[in-house]
Amino acid sequence: MAKFGLSPLLVLSILLLIMSGGAVRGQREMVPAMFIFGDSLIDNGNNNNLPSFAKANYYPYGIDFNGGPTGRFSNGYTMVDEIAELLGLPLIPAYTEASGNQVLHGVNYASAAAGILDATGRNFVGRIPFDQQLRNFENTLNQITGNLGADYMATALARCIFFVGMGSNDYLNNYLMPNYPTRNQYNGQQYADLLVQTYSQQLTRLYNLGARKFVIAGLGEMGCIPSILAQSTTGTCSEEVNLLVQPFNENVKTMLGNFNNNLPGARFIFADSSRMFQDILLNARSYGFAVVNRGCCGIGRNRGQITCLPFQTPCPNRRQYVFWDAFHPTEAVNILMGRMAFNGNPNFVYPINIRQLAEL
Repeated sequence: MAKFGLSPLLVLSILLLIMSGGAVRGQREMVPAMFIFGDSLIDNGNNNNLPSFAKANYYPYGIDFNGGPTGRFSNGYTMVDEIAELLGLPLIPAYTEASGNQVLHGVNYASAAAGILDATGRNFVGRIPFDQQLRNFENTLNQITGNLGADYMATALARCIFFVGMGSNDYLNNYLMPNYPTRNQYNGQQYADLLVQTYSQQLTRLYNLGARKFVIAGLGEMGCIPSILAQSTTGTCSEEVNLLVQPFNENVKTMLGNFNNNLPGARFIFADSSRMFQDILLNARSYGFAVVNRGCCGIGRNRGQITCLPFQTPCPNRRQYVFWDAFHPTEAVNILMGRMAFNGNPNFVYPINIRQLAEL
């Protein structure tokens, strides 16, 4: 667990950061900090020291990242790395590795195999579900608030961005797993209702802890990932899986509308990962992608039957691939989606984009 021993000097620098609106370094920081919650799409090392099968702290993961493998499930940047950069922030540290003044610009609590439901992802053994990620955030908060006082903390938190991307594993590593009972207990709509009911309570908790500016990422075209493609005889996207996750996205949009109407001072925006991904697949060539249906690193059909293994040689032309491994996009796609969420039009992010949210 990360420890935050705050010296008087550090407390002073936090105060300066809050009062200056975050403009402490050379470039303009649009917000004081960003706090990140999610799964392997945005995990940056929180599983590294867990007894877990869901890890990416080995080569060739990080082959294009300055510093090599970190625990990011990508050849390079994740979507939130790009968003942090666009906000003028440094890359946000993983909760398990953040200490002292590293927490000044936010913390990443995301964990591979994590879900909205605690039971999700247990096939991978160690992971940090969303409820535990929230407890870890409370721990960070308690450490800092003790030194700063509640009023200062509330002022700062209200200006920070809270990025949450959960739900993929509640399907891939729960509902669609044969050793889970959920598929027999719920139909698609009932399961989406259960997930979003739980999600709503979790996000309300985050609001009650002081979060006000939320970016909620929807689920992408999960029927088109190499792992699912590999199970198809035709090699085409699984319409069944894409339709299965649609009610989740619809429920989330309804929930966010309710939050915006009913939670004083809160602004929730929806990053429509599904629309972004459809656009990338539809216009792959114009975005510079030549390979849309197999992983750059993996084994078997669509390089998606077994995901990227330690020291496996990945494809050399990574910039031309949409998928890095059996489940995750390449850095090129992550950067593209980060920019779409940051600067994009209401086709991709609404009611406003992240840049507009930061400027509120």
